Amino acid sequence: MAVSATELGTQDIKKLLFKQAVPASIGILFMSVNILIDTIFVGQWIGSLAIAAVTVVLPITFLISSLGMAIGVGGGSVLSRALGSGDKEKALITFGNQIMMTVLLASVFVILGLLFSDEMLILFGAKGAIMQPAKEFFFPIIVSVPFLALCMMGNNVIRAEGKPKFAMAAMIIPAFFNIGLDILFIKYLNLGMFGAAMATAISYFTCFLFVLWFFVFKSELKLKLKHFKFQFPIVKEISELSFVTFSRQGVVAILSIILNHTLYTYGGEHSVAIYGIISRMLMFALFPILGITQGFLPIAGYNYGAENYDRVKETVTLSIKYAAILATLIFIIILIFATPIAAIFTTDPLIIEQTPQALRWVFAASPIIAIQLIGAAYFQAAGKAKKALLLTLSKQGFFLIPLVLILPNFLGIFGVWIAFPIADVLSTILTGYFLKKEMTTKLI
Repeated sequence: MAVSATELGTQDIKKLLFKQAVPASIGILFMSVNILIDTIFVGQWIGSLAIAAVTVVLPITFLISSLGMAIGVGGGSVLSRALGSGDKEKALITFGNQIMMTVLLASVFVILGLLFSDEMLILFGAKGAIMQPAKEFFFPIIVSVPFLALCMMGNNVIRAEGKPKFAMAAMIIPAFFNIGLDILFIKYLNLGMFGAAMATAISYFTCFLFVLWFFVFKSELKLKLKHFKFQFPIVKEISELSFVTFSRQGVVAILSIILNHTLYTYGGEHSVAIYGIISRMLMFALFPILGITQGFLPIAGYNYGAENYDRVKETVTLSIKYAAILATLIFIIILIFATPIAAIFTTDPLIIEQTPQALRWVFAASPIIAIQLIGAAYFQAAGKAKKALLLTLSKQGFFLIPLVLILPNFLGIFGVWIAFPIADVLSTILTGYFLKKEMTTKLI
């Protein structure tokens, strides 16, 4: 499945997309299946309030750990260019600075999280009966977040070294540990939310151990003490390149806060739990579309850099076509099986009754989201950072957040669910406009 750089510019686009998209899809699939099964176990063995509690806590941990992902993406770019130019010393210094930045920033946020746990949980929507299970889940998870941050940072460095199979293994291993420990701690030892949290925390640690093993025994980057010294130019370069990734996660965190508060206000704990189910399904069901988007990036980027614009256009067209077909099939499956899907997660009759309609509305615009995802990815591949950031943030930041704040005032809880397809349509129109303009004027 490996592809050389020259093949990106010569091989058949359909074959290239397959070779690039499949491993990306497998990694995303394992990550999303892990979260999906975790939610099913929590819902079936603890209860619907547990789903609501997880829905509140995970955005906090993902926000903090996304510091590691952002530093990994930004530093990975610096590191790979340094390796490409033969400057191995700069690559080593960059990696050392990445580790220190990740540990320092993640630790600061974890300390703040422990000191202000109640305030943070309330901010992210832990109201009423959700608060107690959220507290039980929060503490083991928050302590393990630095390990998750280091895993996410290290995973991007592994990719920058050109070893995607190890990066994929780093995503798969913790999934198996988490699922196995969930069964042991929740079902057999009856540890409830604390058991669910411990299973997740230990899985983060196993991921960290694998990444550590890779860098000790398999990596070309052999660090010495001298590399663990902050160098301002390197830190500045990493930070600038990390901003786009972290700002995206920041907007997602703000959206989570607004959604959880709005859902609780208009529908109580049950609505927060319903969104917990829907958000897991969004991640799981759309994995092949996200895989195509990831596979699209290196092909479009290489050919854009080589000024082979006909291949760029073909890559854009085929990626949108395949992603749209898959997204339509996914929507049809959701439309038909919405009720059985809800029943997998919980035995609560109210949630089983209300989830299908909400699920169908949230997925209603799925057939057209390929344009938004591939369009935003194109501008990223072409190195047009401002447009890439604008279009990446358009759905959640510019459309969904305002709609979630406005529509429920007139439509109640239905206003939250209808906000999703409206945001999808508006962001697709915006992306489609910029993409069409680019294809017809810039790539002639």
